[in-house]
Amino acid sequence: MDADGIGWHFSGMTPRPSIPVFTLFGETSAFPDVIHCERVLDRARLHDWVISAHRHRQMSQILQIEAGRAEARVDGRVMVLGPGDWLYIPAQAVHGFVFSQGAEGTVLSFLAPITAGMTPQMSPWLARPQTGRLSDRAAGLIEDMRATHASRGTFRTQRLVGLSHVLLATIAEDTLDGAGPAHPAERHMDALDALIARHLAAGWTARDYAAALHVTTGHLNRIVQAAKGCSLTAHLEAALMAEACRLIAFTRMPLAEIGFRLGFKDPSYFSRRFRRSFGEAPATYRQRIQDS
Repeated sequence: MDADGIGWHFSGMTPRPSIPVFTLFGETSAFPDVIHCERVLDRARLHDWVISAHRHRQMSQILQIEAGRAEARVDGRVMVLGPGDWLYIPAQAVHGFVFSQGAEGTVLSFLAPITAGMTPQMSPWLARPQTGRLSDRAAGLIEDMRATHASRGTFRTQRLVGLSHVLLATIAEDTLDGAGPAHPAERHMDALDALIARHLAAGWTARDYAAALHVTTGHLNRIVQAAKGCSLTAHLEAALMAEACRLIAFTRMPLAEIGFRLGFKDPSYFSRRFRRSFGEAPATYRQRIQDS
């Protein structure tokens, strides 16, 4: 229980593997679209206004509150959201919600290829939970996304992807305006993610990244563990697989060529690594994204 008596269905002592992995806002069914948009009211009331702690393997989300209140716990940090507030949740972050009865807003869910397709400069921002007040421009973009999601058309998916990139860049700029200097650990994470974006296909090891940042591998591993809740090796693997998702979903390159570009000389080994991360073969993933 929290100090004010709200039950969270969450324990910071629970090992990560025991935390359920959802594909949507409280659901375990297949992700139905390249981007998903739904109302808080429609989903939260089905769960008695409580979404228990969970994480998404390859999906990030934006929660926007229009009316009522939400208490969110993201990787152990508690945040209270009211009308006009938004929360960005990166993939793999453990999170849960308690909504006031009748709360309303929007939940936007983005598959990994959407965020992986943004510029490397966005990577540090996208890697961490973020929150803030919704600007008029960002609110208008969410309205446009809701309307586009409900529409039909030959280029609906392309419009949704474009709007997603503009929305994420807009709220990132809103949070960075006037931000103070970053903590040294945050600066190391920012520099690490920038290096990963530049050298993803070069076969760099954890030792290579540590050397480029002039720290020991153990120290860099501790920084990543504190920031991401996973090892440096796991963080590098996640970045590699996110890029694989982007190339598979948004290019027509043969799967073997994608694997080769990412440093895999053996296509079958690339397929096994991808399946280990996402539970399905690259060809199955591509077909599912195309079908949506």
